[in-house]
Amino acid sequence: MRLPITPSEIAPRIATGAFILNSGLGKRGADAETAAGLHGFAAGTYPALKNVPPATFAKGLSTAEITIGALLLTPFVPGAVAGAALTGFSAGLLGLYLRTPGMTKPGKSVAPTQDGLPIAKDVWMLGIGLGLITQGLVGREARIGTRRPSRASRKAAKNAAKLSVAGKAVSRAREAVAA
Repeated sequence: MRLPITPSEIAPRIATGAFILNSGLGKRGADAETAAGLHGFAAGTYPALKNVPPATFAKGLSTAEITIGALLLTPFVPGAVAGAALTGFSAGLLGLYLRTPGMTKPGKSVAPTQDGLPIAKDVWMLGIGLGLITQGLVGREARIGTRRPSRASRKAAKNAAKLSVAGKAVSRAREAVAA
């Protein structure tokens, strides 16, 4: 059985997967203060989260990070699937970065302040996620195109060639009779 990943995906998947998995495991047993801090930061940017209790939010965030980390580290999960999960997660983190006051320099800049630097670095996860999606979709087409034709396809092609030769012979015979 062939794995649905390519050698070029291995290093980014291991690095990102281990990083996110470790982060999720670290949040698993978050105390009330840590949970409130995580919740307050996210709820300030995404108001819909204000109705979620801090402990529930921290547990959900931890579970999401563990799941995404595991997806990235599991070789039989296709790169496009793992990349889609990583892209969605990192887009949410970058949304926090771009929408939270004080994270970017004044004006319409996306350049981080010192406070924004720890979150701005997550742009690399977005890039890896998009790369995995692209490799999974474009690379799949390239791999499919290089497969050897099936026995039935080869037999059909051989029969079509015979029919083509026979068809040409019939055409020549008709031309000879007509002349």
